[in-house]
Amino acid sequence: AVAMFTGKANCPYYAKAELLADYLQTNLPDFRVHKIAQHPDKWEQWLHDICETNGWEHRQCPIIWRELLDRGGKGQLLGGLDDFLEYAQQYYGTTSMMLSEEMLDIAEENLQAHLEIVKEDEEIKSLIKPMQIWITSASVPICYHLIPLLANGEVFGMTTEVSIHLLDTDQFKEILHGIVMEAEDMAFPLLCSISEHTKIDQAFIDADIIIVLDDVLLNLEVQSRESYIREMSEICQVYAPLIEKNAKSEVKVISSGKTFANLKATMLRTYGPSIRPENIIATATSWESAAKAMLARKLNMNTAGVKDVIVWGNISGSNYIDLSHAKLYGYDCAIWGPPNFHRPLLNMIYDSEWIHSEFQSAQSTLSSRVSRCTAMLPAHAVATVLRYWYHGSPPEEIISVGILSEGQFCIPEGIIFSMPVRFQNGNWEVITELEINETTQKILERLSHELVQEKLVALKEINEMHPYEAE
Repeated sequence: AVAMFTGKANCPYYAKAELLADYLQTNLPDFRVHKIAQHPDKWEQWLHDICETNGWEHRQCPIIWRELLDRGGKGQLLGGLDDFLEYAQQYYGTTSMMLSEEMLDIAEENLQAHLEIVKEDEEIKSLIKPMQIWITSASVPICYHLIPLLANGEVFGMTTEVSIHLLDTDQFKEILHGIVMEAEDMAFPLLCSISEHTKIDQAFIDADIIIVLDDVLLNLEVQSRESYIREMSEICQVYAPLIEKNAKSEVKVISSGKTFANLKATMLRTYGPSIRPENIIATATSWESAAKAMLARKLNMNTAGVKDVIVWGNISGSNYIDLSHAKLYGYDCAIWGPPNFHRPLLNMIYDSEWIHSEFQSAQSTLSSRVSRCTAMLPAHAVATVLRYWYHGSPPEEIISVGILSEGQFCIPEGIIFSMPVRFQNGNWEVITELEINETTQKILERLSHELVQEKLVALKEINEMHPYEAE
């Protein structure tokens, strides 16, 4: 049998009982003891629950019972301190001579030790607590391809568990249910849980990461661009306060999708002023990847060797692909060097006419390619940016991300604008030391004007619909 001792960690009677139990366990080969100290604030509820479960009547501290491990069944109640002292005297001829002052000192030590153990347990649990990831408009194909990338350990590391929450409207409930079941069937070791949500008021609870995939189906023959801007802005007006209310204070928000990626990020910042501005970004990696692939095909080389292609401006609108800083690694030419040896891309494309005419005009084709890529490419883009955000981007490499402008490169403040950054130590920083030529500067001015106008239209449409809220 094992004697079970439980009491308030700061109770002197519990201290006296446990020390006598320790003495008996040390000196008697058949006497075993198991002690459970309870926090004073939780003691009453714990005592009520254990007594109700076993059908006992006991209201004192400590409570002591015997468990017959080899027979099963409920434990045999011994009682409190006086009952245990009598039991020890009767069966083992031993009692405790501890004085009241000693009991109080040991009780205080017990409480401090218990608090330290609780704190240590909480710290350990916090280290293994799953990362809470919320995905909006989760019925879209991007989400379907994104889930394996988030759950296989490549993004956050092989020791970080994730819980994924899929949010969409009631009409997509069956699709969400199917995604959940398929993800569960794949049995990812790091996927702690995956769940579907259709109640908007429960959105973003405890979120560490929010991936906003909402899109509108643009058809300018049916509806004006201003109407679509208003539609997207209204979605953000719903999401932003919920993020402020329910998500963690350090939540990271990523805007992706085929339409209004910059605007979504801008409006979430506008309607969610307490969200850290540096934690709201829009992904431009799809454009980077597609442009690198086009250049690699022209140069007959591996796409992975094309680096530092910069995407400026509106990720899902008018943007500019800047090759002035682009580099080639591992390019098959007359000059070779170590793995970090690179050549300027523009020096290696001898057909300058292709750069100035065909490549620039091909951006419309590129735009079509990117917009048609509704699944693998944008999912990979989101996963790549998240991996860089948490583990850093490759040293010396330029990554294009839509971030809130603070006036860098003479871009107006207050708009989400794609520009060159590097990720390091869980943060990003704009690579402001880059030199840009006069032609690029003029293009940035035009792109900035377009995004400023888009934001003004969004605010105007919302203010017209809700004039009293605007005031």
